[in-house]
Amino acid sequence: MRAMDVMTSGVITVGEDATVPEAAKLLADHGISAVPVVDKQDRVIGMVSEGDLLHRAETGTERRRSWWLDMVSSTNKLAGEYIKSHSGKVKDVMTRDVLSVTEETPVADVAVLLETNRIKRVPVLRDGKLVGIVSRANLVRALAMTISASASGAGADDRSIRERLLAELKAQNWAEVSPANVTVKDGVVHLWSSYLSEQEKRALVVAAENIPGVRRVEDHMRPVPAYLLG
Repeated sequence: MRAMDVMTSGVITVGEDATVPEAAKLLADHGISAVPVVDKQDRVIGMVSEGDLLHRAETGTERRRSWWLDMVSSTNKLAGEYIKSHSGKVKDVMTRDVLSVTEETPVADVAVLLETNRIKRVPVLRDGKLVGIVSRANLVRALAMTISASASGAGADDRSIRERLLAELKAQNWAEVSPANVTVKDGVVHLWSSYLSEQEKRALVVAAENIPGVRRVEDHMRPVPAYLLG
């Protein structure tokens, strides 16, 4: 299994010239803990996370050091901390050294990357441009799809079911489902996507039920939040 099989497409991003409050609102509104920062060519140039916004002058949480620590700290470090806690631009507070993977990166390698670097997500790039993101949650779903697969070949059957369902949904104009939101385990299809209407939700279930070999469909879907509908 590769990154492209589990990644979330349609990633929420922010520009480097966005304001810190705008980035904070983006994180809060979407219930996410970090967002990639991209340039005008959709190339990832940084990542802004809750950790980057933790110590801010507006909330009185900027770092406070004792006088003797200030004396032994370099002026560059102190100046950098001041910028991070006082600047209103994303480009000044974001983390610039961003790790990334490609669509072909094995999920095992992605898991090691997340664990060894103690990060929660990693951007997926194609020719340097952002096409998706793999989070720990995506990997947990991948595990749910493969764990306890019987030695009789159920894993292969599950992959076939998933591939057929994704192909069917891709052919439908009404269906916008990320591959990461479709998992199959022991013939049971799990749907995790958001939906705009009850008709769309039912159509997704029907599409899954009609795939040969499907034993059952588990509906984990949620409606698109009203504030995102304008």
